Amino acid sequence: MLEAAPKAIRPSVSLKSYGLGFFSLDDEPVVIQVPDFGDRFWVYALYDARTDQFGHLGKPYGSKPGFYLLAGPRWRGLKPDGITDVLRCSTALANAIPRVFQDDTPEDKKAIQSVINQVVVYPLKDFTGQMKTIEWSKVPDILGPKSSGEETKWVVPEKFSDEFGEVLDIVDPLPGEEALYAQFRLLFDTAAKDADLKKLLVDTAVETDHAVIKPFFEWRHNGRPAGNGWNRSTNNAQWGIDYFNRTGTAKSNMFDNRPNETQYFYTDYDGANGELNGSGSYEVTFTPGQEPPVNGFWSLTLYNDKHLFHPNDLKRYSLGTKNKNLKRNSDGSLTLYIGAKSPGGEKEVNWLPAPDGKFSLYIRAYWGKEPILDSSWQPPKIEKV
Repeated sequence: MLEAAPKAIRPSVSLKSYGLGFFSLDDEPVVIQVPDFGDRFWVYALYDARTDQFGHLGKPYGSKPGFYLLAGPRWRGLKPDGITDVLRCSTALANAIPRVFQDDTPEDKKAIQSVINQVVVYPLKDFTGQMKTIEWSKVPDILGPKSSGEETKWVVPEKFSDEFGEVLDIVDPLPGEEALYAQFRLLFDTAAKDADLKKLLVDTAVETDHAVIKPFFEWRHNGRPAGNGWNRSTNNAQWGIDYFNRTGTAKSNMFDNRPNETQYFYTDYDGANGELNGSGSYEVTFTPGQEPPVNGFWSLTLYNDKHLFHPNDLKRYSLGTKNKNLKRNSDGSLTLYIGAKSPGGEKEVNWLPAPDGKFSLYIRAYWGKEPILDSSWQPPKIEKV
């Protein structure tokens, strides 16, 4: 279970077990283990250096427990005995984010440990055909970058043109990008010899960061309208040459799943186009049969204005499938209450605590059914009360 703390990359969600690992596939593939998750929803999102997913590994695909080989573009070996499948990454840099559902009960949090202890990655040379285990609850925490609670700045505009040239050298072009790569290389080579051009590149990067990149942090500038004041993700994790939406997601919510694995809905505004603020109180009501139609699970998560969890005494950051004690209305509808002040009484189990200032709401629909995939399902209006 995740708790509120400065995050280095992306909004997190507290209703599943998360993993994150980065791998260099230059010289040797790695083996990633898939234990038997039983009836739980699970998916391993595998990303290349562009944050495009590769391979298909998870319950939506009927994947079996076993050992899966993650191989880079230059590996020419044969599938070893005992390996379930070989999944090819188009870049030498890869990462994996396993996501496994757990509900909000102490019993399930305990029950899941023995399973996730078998989610392990290691070099092919260490493969024995036997499941390895790591007791993750006893592994020391890896501290993130020092943070004052603000967004971690990974891209420095003043250095962009220098670093981008290095990236072009290690990430091969997609089919059709060869000419674009050549144009960038010519531009950077020329700028290295021309101080005025170099200054122009730096100034342009700084201006673009302010005018184009920073606005992506607002959800209304991400994806496309989903109805009732919400936006939804577009082309997530299968960007190809959709540079615009890939950049927006990298800024605001890096490492989305593919749309068929997860669909994301997000907003900074209520149904009347008023900015969400903890000084007010809000209700989100799902009419009977209108909760997100999913084969997996769904959640509504609250983030502060930095896209981080809001610390609160309940340590409650999301509501949804994981919560077994949600109270429904007499007609079967489900109302969730959002605000800095508790709604009190029986309503408190349906309450998402908000900060005093601005905040965002975010719906995740894991393994959505057709109404999610074809956009016919719309999130409900957020009503200010």
